[in-house]
Amino acid sequence: MKVISYNRIINPSFLLINHELPSNTFHRPRLISTSAPSISSFNMKKKDLMMRLPCCFTTRAALSSSVKTDTYSGSKKQKSSSFYTHPSLLEMKNEKAANRVRVYEFLRGIGIVPDELDGLELPVTVEVMRERVDFLHKLGLTIEDINNYPLVLGCSVKKNMIPVLDYLGKLGVRKSTLTDFLRRYPQVLHASVVVDLAPVVKYLQGMDIKPNDIPRVLEKYPEVLGFKLEGTMSTSVAYLVGIGVARREIGGLLTRYPEILGMRVGRVIKPFVEYLEVLGIPRLAVARLIEKHPHILGFGLQERVKPNIQSLLQFHVRETTLPSVIAQYPELLGIDMEAKLPSQQEFLNSIIESTREDFGRVIEKMPQIISLSKAPVVKHVDFLKGCGFSSEQVREMVVGCPQVLALNLDIMKQSFEYFKTTMARPLEDLVAFPAFFTYGLESTIKPRHKKIAEKGLKCSLAWLLNCSDEKFDQRMSYDIIDMEEMDVGESSFNMNTLLEPRNDESASDYDEDYSEDDNV
Repeated sequence: MKVISYNRIINPSFLLINHELPSNTFHRPRLISTSAPSISSFNMKKKDLMMRLPCCFTTRAALSSSVKTDTYSGSKKQKSSSFYTHPSLLEMKNEKAANRVRVYEFLRGIGIVPDELDGLELPVTVEVMRERVDFLHKLGLTIEDINNYPLVLGCSVKKNMIPVLDYLGKLGVRKSTLTDFLRRYPQVLHASVVVDLAPVVKYLQGMDIKPNDIPRVLEKYPEVLGFKLEGTMSTSVAYLVGIGVARREIGGLLTRYPEILGMRVGRVIKPFVEYLEVLGIPRLAVARLIEKHPHILGFGLQERVKPNIQSLLQFHVRETTLPSVIAQYPELLGIDMEAKLPSQQEFLNSIIESTREDFGRVIEKMPQIISLSKAPVVKHVDFLKGCGFSSEQVREMVVGCPQVLALNLDIMKQSFEYFKTTMARPLEDLVAFPAFFTYGLESTIKPRHKKIAEKGLKCSLAWLLNCSDEKFDQRMSYDIIDMEEMDVGESSFNMNTLLEPRNDESASDYDEDYSEDDNV
């Protein structure tokens, strides 16, 4: 008797009994007879089942093969038609180019020329670019301003512009000056607050510029935020201290004229200083002029200063007086002399009948006459004529002391009244010494006149006034008046006032640190 075994295979839809039979059983089925009727009936059913099994197995195998084939092919189809597909590099490049074209079209539509933006990282959408343009408009910048520096469109509003503007606001830069600030130096919007801006501000504070003056310095010269600390800024300051500018004056000097920080020593500052030395102004005197008038360094040496000196010489200013003229009025180095001198000479000639040589003498004694407006000059001339002076006497007084054309008229009237009533001197004395009007009535004229009146001395106005108080006291001890001192002329500018020593020993420290080879 053969034993039939089977295994159970679990399937979600049905239970399949897999009978393990010898291979010949499926090809040659046989009947097995038994004596028990119940067993015979069971065997008959089993026989029928066994005869169907080869067909079932064959169908099952075919179906299984078909399912596997369909599943594999379906998997391949599903994989090839995925819902998320990575774009190729070419597709990404084409899309980026298309976005840039749209952004360029938007910019051209509002009047911005985007030619310089090639290669610059720009927003991928027109909306973001519109946001940047609108933000710049709110800052006061126009389309023309943006066209002057279109690279500003590469700045992110949140990452670049707002942090920089917040920092400037905290420093104290006024909103009213911000538009002009950005027009002059739009590159600041690219800067990093920590890496670029904060170190420059710290350096300025180290130059003794007061914290409250820092925003004023930045408003006057925003370009300073783009300088390197160890470059032009440090060498220009070192050179100025080296020629005699007091270190304690550096902070105030830079506050008034911060443009010095951007001037190259070899190209600008040193040639300017050396030229003034050639004209006859000592180097220390030049340093004092720079302390008081630092902006003179901004006058172009070749474009303005040298032509102005030549113009002065052409209008009969003597070369030997040039140092005094410049020291009295450094501003003349930057004035358009070619236009000013002819008109002023003609005007002066029309009211006092002066000659060309007279005009040169007037400039030597009061170079401010070059910029003096006409109305005050006419009033002073009328006053002198009203005092009884002739036109020739007025001309002589103006040439001898041009300051009479610029003094306070009320004070002049008081001094003349005292001269006429109390001193009772002839008008010729004022013609000989018109500088009388430049001395204080209460502080100098009255006290000295009383002293000589008490001693019964008779002297010229020049001997009376043109000396220091110490010198006058010495003269009062004389029994007689020295005739040589009687001929003392009118006062003139003394260059030595610019050469007075200072109690500042620290300037030499910079002399050692500064190298002449650093003239870039």
